[in-house]
Amino acid sequence: MIKFAGLGRFAAATVILSGVAFGSAAHAQEASPEQLKAARAAIDAIGATAQFDNILPGLAERLKADLIQDSPNYQDAITAEVDKQALALAPRRADLEKEAALTYAKAFSVEELNAIAEFYNSPVGKKLLKDGPIASRETVKAADIWAQGISRDLQKQASTELSKVIKAPPPAADPANPAATAAPKAATPVAKPKP
Repeated sequence: MIKFAGLGRFAAATVILSGVAFGSAAHAQEASPEQLKAARAAIDAIGATAQFDNILPGLAERLKADLIQDSPNYQDAITAEVDKQALALAPRRADLEKEAALTYAKAFSVEELNAIAEFYNSPVGKKLLKDGPIASRETVKAADIWAQGISRDLQKQASTELSKVIKAPPPAADPANPAATAAPKAATPVAKPKP
């Protein structure tokens, strides 16, 4: 889920992280149970917090690598202990879900949250989450190709028309090297030193 859904998830992550950063302000205004329930359904539907699933395992792997590098003879003990401690911390993942739900509950009304959940749980919403990134990636490719063509044609047409005014032959178009087709710069006269 890279581009299309990725943008939504990026926005969701931004909202979530800002909610965590300003947690004390968020707790000042409590959300109703109905808002939190709707927010959790919306979050589940869009997978807003799924991108954070690998944080704890990633941190555990990094810690194991660091500790094993310092004490390679204790690899088995290090691996077992870090895995044990990571599993003990895993329930704290629910804290992030609560913060995310609170943030969404503050950002959207119950009706909006229900509509979000309903759409993303529908076949079209699921397809958008699945295929949207592919469609977005292909659209970006098409835009790049289009921009190259527009750039080439703009340069060619402008050079042709300007050659009528400037009275200089237009440079030969070289599609492989657009920079080489730019109009040549006039030489700047060099001032001779006074005797």
